[in-house]
Amino acid sequence: MRWKAGRRSQNIEDARGRTASRGAGGGGIPVGLFRLLGTKTGLIIAGIAVIGMFFGVDPLMVLGLLTGNGQVTSQSAAPSRPVTAEQQKLADFVSVVLADTEDTWKVLFQEQGMQYRDPTLVLFSGSVNSACGHAQAAMGPFYCPGDQKVYIDLSFYQDLKQRHNAPGDFAQAYVIAHEVGHHVQTLLGVSAQVRQKQKSVSKAQANQLQVRMELQADCFAGLWANKANTARNILEEGDIDEALNAASQIGDDTLQKQGQGYVVPESFTHGSAKQRSRWFRQGFQLGTLAACDTFAANAL
Repeated sequence: MRWKAGRRSQNIEDARGRTASRGAGGGGIPVGLFRLLGTKTGLIIAGIAVIGMFFGVDPLMVLGLLTGNGQVTSQSAAPSRPVTAEQQKLADFVSVVLADTEDTWKVLFQEQGMQYRDPTLVLFSGSVNSACGHAQAAMGPFYCPGDQKVYIDLSFYQDLKQRHNAPGDFAQAYVIAHEVGHHVQTLLGVSAQVRQKQKSVSKAQANQLQVRMELQADCFAGLWANKANTARNILEEGDIDEALNAASQIGDDTLQKQGQGYVVPESFTHGSAKQRSRWFRQGFQLGTLAACDTFAANAL
């Protein structure tokens, strides 16, 4: 990916080196907990380490238990660990990718007669507090609609490369673009509509709605790649293959096979490997918002 000459975002909050404490928040559910619900006790560790290790989103969406009174608990200052040159380069990369999503979605929203509101991206190390609850790095990157922030521990990228066999800088960019896709859903009102509907349907139906949410975020990531490349020529040979591979490697079926040795399709919340790569590809090839209407699709 051609990124070094790109604009840096001003919407980065660097919380690395802070200590996140579990406070008595107003009903927040720990991010990533929903990945464990319904699993056997013996699989909890595997669920955290493997199944939970990817693009988490607000668990309140999945559980249909939005209370509206989640609070951000305190984060106290702590002696920061030295930031290596490689870590700083990665943080710089994330800032450029975020800025590119800002520029892309600003134009897309203007074309629809709307105004885009930039999210904030929080860099953290180890654990962090958000309006969605307390999160550990092992739970992976996530977007919290309660504070409209994307959270990521940059160590996830090492796991993406080594544990999930998804190397490459554009695989890393896809992670950010997917989470920003959830922010777009919040601004468009999609996430609120899905949460409301999940409250009145069965668990299986709620899971299906969540799958469609995730696949739409994948499609939005592909749409971003299309528009950003057209405007700024960011793509290099092999970049799209890196993103498609990453989408495939974090499919529910792939992760369930790794974590528990078998697949339970009715428990999917993010989509299969085939579905995730398909919808990213659709967003990239067609390059329109209409192409990403996963909720109207008869087949995913």
